Amino acid sequence: MGTCTNWSASVTAAIREQCINTSLTLPDLQLDEESRRFASAWRAGFFREIHQRFLNGEPQEDIDTTHRRVLNQLLSEKGALVNMSDVWGNDIRAKLVQSWHHQEAWPDAISGLERLKKNYFVVVLANGTTRLQLDLVHSSQLAFHALFSSQLLGLTKPDPRIYQKVLELLDCEPKDCIMVAAHAYDLRAAAKIGMKTAYIHRTTEDPDEDMERVRSECDIFVSGTDGKTFCGLYELADILCSTSIE
Repeated sequence: MGTCTNWSASVTAAIREQCINTSLTLPDLQLDEESRRFASAWRAGFFREIHQRFLNGEPQEDIDTTHRRVLNQLLSEKGALVNMSDVWGNDIRAKLVQSWHHQEAWPDAISGLERLKKNYFVVVLANGTTRLQLDLVHSSQLAFHALFSSQLLGLTKPDPRIYQKVLELLDCEPKDCIMVAAHAYDLRAAAKIGMKTAYIHRTTEDPDEDMERVRSECDIFVSGTDGKTFCGLYELADILCSTSIE
């Protein structure tokens, strides 16, 4: 999510749909840009939650539960101006949470992955549930050789054990693998166990990261921000399918 799919577009569209279908005026959610900011705040809150749980040594929880709690928190902030429980009740909130399960691929993702799969095993390692992964690959039409969720492995990124577990299951050495992500924290963790790293810069991800620092840390840095076919994962395929990364 984020590296291969544009979550912002789908979640913003779901928020806008509910705004249009709601008779009462919602504060700060009338314009497309306001809905995008709300979706971004929801995403940022989700990351804060899962990282804090990891730091506290707490067990992982269903990603839908986390998304719902963060959504409730954001809506409660708007409750000072309007009773959000009257406007967006449980059914609407459940529908909004489900919007994270249905996303479109970035324009470069499908063709880029198809090219990469001709030369490499391409698998997903992501925090979340297996059902979320299945829904995302179905809605985005992205194809991978395998899906590994934090739910399935019983571990959460950036715990080094989760990367090591996948390498063990694939019977691969770290030096022979490359972690591809649009999240610097993910690549830093993978690099610590000896994996190569490739960063895909997306407009929706890592808003608080220093991109020059990220560029210096990774083996490969690719821009995926122009919304065209020949950037991002397609450009990464150009690099990986024509050279070896030492």
